[in-house]
Formats: sequence, structure tokens, C-alpha cells
Amino acid sequence: MTGRTLEELGLAEAPRDHPLLYPGAWPAGSGLLHGDHMLPLDRLVYDDRAPVLAVGSNACPGQLRHKLREFGIDSPIPMVRARVTGLDVGVSAHVSRLGYVSASPVRSPRALRELFVIWLDPGQLAVIDASEGVPLPDGNFRRAWLPAPDVRIEPADGQVLPGAYAYVNRHGVLHNGAGAPRRHPGQHALLTELLGESAPLRELFGATPEEFCARARADAALCARGTRLFAEHAWVTESGLEPYARPSGPGPSAVFGTADGCSG
Repeated sequence: MTGRTLEELGLAEAPRDHPLLYPGAWPAGSGLLHGDHMLPLDRLVYDDRAPVLAVGSNACPGQLRHKLREFGIDSPIPMVRARVTGLDVGVSAHVSRLGYVSASPVRSPRALRELFVIWLDPGQLAVIDASEGVPLPDGNFRRAWLPAPDVRIEPADGQVLPGAYAYVNRHGVLHNGAGAPRRHPGQHALLTELLGESAPLRELFGATPEEFCARARADAALCARGTRLFAEHAWVTESGLEPYARPSGPGPSAVFGTADGCSG
């Protein structure tokens, strides 16, 4: 286990505790998150688990560990690095009560990104859904199935997945001023840009990223006001993934049953 703890790998800190670090540290490569350790994987595809594309802090082991432990879950999660075509990382059009503006997936047919697929058993999937507000009528995200070939997901073993789930923002995403979705540059850079572009935003959250995070944390009313301000500024556009998030949208091409757990 030497050299494989999250602390030793620099993966232990969670953005929920340090919002300016959002999306948090991602692993250098694929591995099995098991408690406080990242262990080797013996395979990259798990047919008995649901594949979920992580575009933000769900690819941060420290954040995942925190989410699961809140619900008393300590079972292992395979985290698989993959080449993803057709998807990019945009900016959520809402302010999180954790003190940051999170990432959201956006449709981008020509984009190629290195992202993580986290393979979740039913209990883990329910926890991550809850953390994203999926069960709530006014939650921030919907879980959507993104099928191949619309989104191409290739782990390092050469397989191409039939698709994966992703969390699509119900508020939309921020655009880049030309109508296209804005790319998420990291929290400090993003907040610096947004605060510089809006005096009303500075009045609400302060002039610096540090002030923004401090004021936003756990202040639901302030976060809601900031979310409305994004819309009032006409900064919001669609992610392009809305059709997949509707009940009539494409569904998964495989049924994922209850997993027995994973061995590294």
C-alpha cells in the first residue's frame, strides 16, 4: 500500500472543503478508489456497473470519498481514464452552495478530451445522483444517457463503450460571449473572469475569488440570487445535451445489475 494512499498521491483534498481547488485533483491514470487508497485495476470495463462520465469533481477521489462516506458507503469505485470525443467541459449556469461554480458537460462534436469514467454499483449511483440533485424536482442536474456514436468513449484497452451517463445541468451553461458554451478554466480563473465582467456579481459576492467562495458557502439564498443573475445578464445558453436528459431521450443499451464489488 506504500505510495498508494490519497494523501501520498496528492488526491485527498475535496473541493467541497476547498472550493477554489475545484474540480480538485484527478488521478494521473486509471485506478480503483478503495477507501483511502488508489489501487491498480485488472480491467477497464465493468459490465455489472453503470458508467458515469465525470467532468468535474466526480473525478476527484477526495470528493468521491467524501460523498460516499456521508451515506456510510466505503465500497470500491473503478476510475477509468478514457479518450472522449463529442463532449467538452462547460460552466454550470448556477452557483453551488459549496462555494463554487461547477463544471457541466456540453455537446461539442469536434472536441477530444481525456476524462474519467467512474463505474458505479446501484448504491453508489444513488448517492452520486443525490449529490447532483437528480431526485429533486428543482435539483441542479439530470442524469442522461449519452450513446455512441454521439459521444465516443475509448478506454486505453481499445474498447469503445456503447455509451455512458452524464449529469446535464438543468439551468443550462454559461456561454463565451459568442453564443457557444464557455469552457471551464478552473475555479480561480473562472471566478476572476466572471467577477471582472459583472459589477452586480461583485456586489453580491465580493471582488475576489476568495470572497466569492466565502460568501457563497452554505448561503442558499445568495447562491440562488447569483444563479438568477447569470440569466439576467443573458449569459446562459443550452449545453446541447438537453434532448438526452428528457424522459423520451435515448436510454442505455445495457442493463446494469447489482455488482458484487471490484477486485483490484
